[in-house]
Amino acid sequence: MVVFENIWWLLVLIGVMIMIHELGHFWAARFFDVKVEAFSFGFGPRLFGFRRGETDFRVSLILFGGYVKMTGEQPGDESGALDPRSFQAKPRWQRLIIAAAGPFMNIVLAVALLTGMFMYKFPKPPEWSQPGTIGYVRPNSPAAEAGIEAGDRIVEIQGQQNPDWGSILVKELASARQPLSVVIERDGKRIPFTVTPVLDERLGIAYAGWSEEVEIEIFGFVEGTNAQKSGLEFGDVIVSVNGNPMRSVGTLVEAANASQGKPVEIIFSRDGERHRVVVEPTLKDVDGEKRYLIGIQPRQKMVYTQLPLTEALAESVRQNISYATLIYRFLEGIVERRMSARSLEGPIRIAQLSGDAAREGPFAFIGLMAMVSLNLAVFNLLPIPILDGGVILLLLVEMLMRRDLSMPVKEAIIKVGFVFLMLVVAFVLYNDLSKVLPRGSS
Repeated sequence: MVVFENIWWLLVLIGVMIMIHELGHFWAARFFDVKVEAFSFGFGPRLFGFRRGETDFRVSLILFGGYVKMTGEQPGDESGALDPRSFQAKPRWQRLIIAAAGPFMNIVLAVALLTGMFMYKFPKPPEWSQPGTIGYVRPNSPAAEAGIEAGDRIVEIQGQQNPDWGSILVKELASARQPLSVVIERDGKRIPFTVTPVLDERLGIAYAGWSEEVEIEIFGFVEGTNAQKSGLEFGDVIVSVNGNPMRSVGTLVEAANASQGKPVEIIFSRDGERHRVVVEPTLKDVDGEKRYLIGIQPRQKMVYTQLPLTEALAESVRQNISYATLIYRFLEGIVERRMSARSLEGPIRIAQLSGDAAREGPFAFIGLMAMVSLNLAVFNLLPIPILDGGVILLLLVEMLMRRDLSMPVKEAIIKVGFVFLMLVVAFVLYNDLSKVLPRGSS
């Protein structure tokens, strides 16, 4: 049942992405009077649809994708060679705008979705500590080996002054095996450090081993453990475990392991009042490793507010720019072989994420849609033949040369691009299956 739910929500998610993306191409083509023969949701044989004017609006068999077919769009398309309304007959700058309109609409969608979300419900961490304050340093991690401690405050990283944790994570996640210059404030003194994040082979991202100082609230319980039986509830804020303040998720995990199965005393806050419970940790298998778990699914406590339109738009643009920067830095890391392509997500994993987000609620699903829309825009702008970015690159080259590339060259470039794209598709599918299937499965 869950599998079918995931597939349904994936179709909803990519359906919106495809429609918005292709509408960008369609509207731009119509604006410049390019003849559009078909607007298809999906690839392959036509299932059903309708014709309006000269365009066939259709739904095709393979739903994972879509396209706008313009007369004379493909090199060697003789049907539109003499048609003044064909794609190839239009000036290069108009063709460039038509190619860029799809990714542009995905960017607009990502910004619009987050803006709408923030006007309704903006997640804001509660006041707990100054920005950049470290709540936990994992033992034997790069941060720990560099000498950084819990309670330190990052006041500078790679030249950026007083960064928040969003900026810190952007620099950390895309910097595997690259030294990061960090300045820490400790006891009123500024101390320089160099931290070199390592690559987490399982997740394919860089990892320094520090996390921010936050308040921890309960948003779920692990099945087969004792936490919920003790009287803990969703939304309770964990204050301390065995007298040790809980200022990060890592600290909570460490406290559970340190118990070695002995009952732990938990002080928590509910509706502004503090309470005490005793929980006996449960030994569970986590990623093939036996660990003691209290049974709490923790997350950073958030408070929610509503932003006016201008502030919501500014925050949406800021977050989208930050995320786009992270995507490009991650791709750069893959090219330089500092990052692993294993963290790339394909349709199977996106289906899982779509289903999980939909079950969590509209807020989570819209947030995922905004993120996927931006990812689609960035991917389509990559200079890979047959993608929009490849079309744009070829048009820019021709504009600089002031002449068209020869037809054999264009056809060869498209063939190479198609083969490369199929290899990427095969890889992400294999990658998804390796994450989804149990270890030892084939």
